[in-house]
Amino acid sequence: MSEETWLTARLIPTSGINGAAEQERRATSALLAVMSSVREFGRAIVQPMGAPAGSLQTFIEVPFQHGDKQCFPDGLIRVVRGQRQWTALVEVKTGGNELEAEQLERYLDVAREHNFDALVTISNEIPPIAGQHPTAVDKRKLKKVALHHLPWSGILTEAVMQKEYRGVADPDQAWILGELIRYLEHPRSGAMEFEDMGRAWVPTREAINAGTLRAGDASATEVAGRFDALVRFACLKLGRRLGIEVVPSLSRKDLADPAARTQGLAAQLITTGTMTGGLKIPGAVGPLLVTADLRAGRITCQADIDAPKEGRPATRVNWLIRQLKNSPESLRLEAFAMHSRGAGNAELLRVVRESPTAIIGDPAKELRAFRVAQLSAAGTKRGTGRGSFIDSFITAIDDFYENVLQNLKPWMSAPPRLRSLEEPVLAEPVAAALISTAISSQDGPQEREPDSAPAG
Repeated sequence: MSEETWLTARLIPTSGINGAAEQERRATSALLAVMSSVREFGRAIVQPMGAPAGSLQTFIEVPFQHGDKQCFPDGLIRVVRGQRQWTALVEVKTGGNELEAEQLERYLDVAREHNFDALVTISNEIPPIAGQHPTAVDKRKLKKVALHHLPWSGILTEAVMQKEYRGVADPDQAWILGELIRYLEHPRSGAMEFEDMGRAWVPTREAINAGTLRAGDASATEVAGRFDALVRFACLKLGRRLGIEVVPSLSRKDLADPAARTQGLAAQLITTGTMTGGLKIPGAVGPLLVTADLRAGRITCQADIDAPKEGRPATRVNWLIRQLKNSPESLRLEAFAMHSRGAGNAELLRVVRESPTAIIGDPAKELRAFRVAQLSAAGTKRGTGRGSFIDSFITAIDDFYENVLQNLKPWMSAPPRLRSLEEPVLAEPVAAALISTAISSQDGPQEREPDSAPAG
C-alpha cells in the first residue's frame, strides 16, 4: 500500500479524551510528533535501539496486509541517514491495558515481511530489568526483527532529562517537549506511573504474617517480580530528579538470567519475609540497598562506605560523623574491623556523636568499612496514596538519598607536599660503622692540588 495514505503524527491536546482507544491514539500521536520535531529527544529514544543519527519521520495507524486480514499498528518510526534506513513498528497501550502476545507476534510477522528492523512496544508495564520485555513471545520470530519495550514512566524520565538537564538547542522545540511532559503527567493521558503491587500482594502479605507461605507458591513469585519492577520505577523517578541515569544494582548473573533473579527473590521472601533490591547511582559512594521486611512492616535503606586507610579507629569514626552532621540522629551506624566476618558493632548516630568509640569493638584492630542504615515504616496497601507500600518505599529511598547518601564522599589520602627551600632538613645520625672515606661516583669533583715547583 502506498505511503500517501499514511497519516502524519500530530501533537494532540489532552482535552476531550474519552475511552481507551482515543487515549491510546492521542498518546501515540503526541509522542511520535514530538519525537520527529524535537531532534535531541527523538534521537535519545531511538538511538539505544540501533537507529542511526539521521532524519526521523513518524506516522500513526499505518495499514498493512497480513494474510487475508488488514492490521493497523499504532505507529511507525523511520530514521534515514544517507543510504541507510531504520524502520520500526510501534504498538502502544495506556492505562491498565497490557500488551498481548498474539498481537505482538502478528506485528513481528508484518515487520519481517517488510524488512523492518524492530517492533517497539509502549505501555505502563515496567519490566524488572531494562532490556527485558514484559510479554513472552515466540523467540523464533525475533531472529530478524528486534523487540524493544519502553514504559511510559521511562519515556517521561527521558523527556525531563532532555529538557531540564541535557538541553534542547531550539527554544520552540524545548517548549514542545515541555508540552509532551505536561501531557504525560496529566492523569487523563493514560501514561500512569507504578501504581499497583498486583493481586497477589495482599494474600502474600497475610500469608507471611500467618506463617503459611510455602515454597513454590506462585503468589510469592508474582510479588517478587512486582518488587523488582518497583525498584526500577524508583530508579527512573530518582534519575528524573537528579538528571542522571539511575539503574537497578544487579549482578552479572542476575542480568543474564532475570528469571533466576526473580526465583531467588521469591525464595528470600518465603524464607525470611524480606525482599532486597539496589539502586546504582553515578557518583555515589556505593549502591543504595533497600530491604522491605513484610513481616516486621519495615523498610531499611543502607549504603556501605570504605573507612579511611590511615588514622586511629576513633579518628576514622569521626571522619564519618562529620559527613553526617545534618543527618537524622536515628541513623544506625555499623563498623566492620579488618579481617572480621559477620555483623559489626552497631549503634545509633546520636550515641556515636557523643561517644565515637561506641562502635569500636577492639581498638587494636583497624576499621575497614562502615554501614549507614535508615529504618522507616512500610505501608500495607497494594495501591498508591496514604498507607500504601509503594509510596512508603519511594519516600524511604528519596529521604535516605537526600539526608545521607548524597552527603557521603569517599576517603582520599592527602597528596605528597613539596618541600620548601626555606624548610630546614634535619640530618639523621649515621652509625660510625657505616661511615666510609672511600671515593664514590656520587662524590663531587675533587680539586687537584698544584704540583710542587721544580727545584732550581
